[in-house]
Amino acid sequence: MTVILNTGCGNLNSVRFALERLGQTVEMTADKATILSAERVIFPGVGSAEYAMEQLRQSGLDTLLPELSQPVLGICLGMQLLTDSSTETTETVTKTLSLIPGQTEALSNEGVRLPHMGWNQLQTISDHPLFHGITQEDFFYFVHGYGVKPSEYTIATCEYGQAFSAAIAKQNMMGVQFHPERSGLSGEKILRNFLEISA
Repeated sequence: MTVILNTGCGNLNSVRFALERLGQTVEMTADKATILSAERVIFPGVGSAEYAMEQLRQSGLDTLLPELSQPVLGICLGMQLLTDSSTETTETVTKTLSLIPGQTEALSNEGVRLPHMGWNQLQTISDHPLFHGITQEDFFYFVHGYGVKPSEYTIATCEYGQAFSAAIAKQNMMGVQFHPERSGLSGEKILRNFLEISA
């Protein structure tokens, strides 16, 4: 069974429908026992990092996520929350989950419009199993104004006025900045690859 974390942030149903089209049994939940027993976990999110972290703290998911040993995939804000911090709130830095080293910072608007919204291709792609069969010809759908700078934990990059991490990974934790559930056949490939990764 694949669990989608019910964080209260974003349209979880689009992720659920995408997984069900792939024949998956899916449950959306914040129940700790159900999450711990799942084969894999998807952590989606849209909106504010500060609000999302407050929701995670209220549900106890902020302390549960570091305990997970099964494959975990963060999507969009879910990926950003896997890093150490976010500057999305200008008054303060929001401490996030620190599961993959990195900081989420505002994208530069020099020469481009923000947010980065629409289809884009990847510039570099590692041999991580999440990207099996993916090439620079594939397009993915992005909606974000903040990003994670490329680092040793970056497994794919994208370019929009500057290079940013399109995907990051450390051990069982993975994250993608784009929305695979809205990225057609290329996104379906990413989800299929994730479903084939074992603990």
